[in-house]
Amino acid sequence: MTGFTARKRGRPPRTESADTRDRILTAAREEFSERGYEKTSVRGIAKAAGVDPALVHHYFGTKEQVFEAAVEVAFAPALNAPEAVADGPLDQVGERLARFIFGVWENPTTRKPLLAILRSAVNNDTAAAVFRRLVASQLLRRIAAQFDLPDAELRAELAAAQLVGCAMLRYVIKVEPLASADLEQIIARVAPVVQGHLTGP
Repeated sequence: MTGFTARKRGRPPRTESADTRDRILTAAREEFSERGYEKTSVRGIAKAAGVDPALVHHYFGTKEQVFEAAVEVAFAPALNAPEAVADGPLDQVGERLARFIFGVWENPTTRKPLLAILRSAVNNDTAAAVFRRLVASQLLRRIAAQFDLPDAELRAELAAAQLVGCAMLRYVIKVEPLASADLEQIIARVAPVVQGHLTGP
């Protein structure tokens, strides 16, 4: 045959691999966001990404591992929180952390994938385990490491519980008047509680 060039077998070029991986992750976030963890399948993710399901398994493994990778990418902005906590006076750490976390939620670009994560985590034990593992290892322990105080890890968990709980009610469940309250008013009320958890007696 003329005019036909056979594609070489083997691994795809690095740039093609990165592009394929990114497409799969983007499709996974969309699928998990729209369908939740239980109704999302590797086959559905592959179809949305325009790839063979075998490629999803090749890059990520199981559905749980795809979800974890998608969560880690979506959660990445919040993982800068420990640096935000460390940058400034200790007696203002509650306000800095509250302002940073709510800032991530207020941004439509970062809010959508976070909503997908929380909805999946609330409705599925496997997704919840992935979320807990990521939050514990990547966020809470790094925050706790900033403080030379007794029970630093418990303090960080209580602070996170306060902020995640408020985020759930405001952005996911949309309980009024919290859902439409002025953000500065919320921060003013929540920050002292977060401060107490992190540095109080």
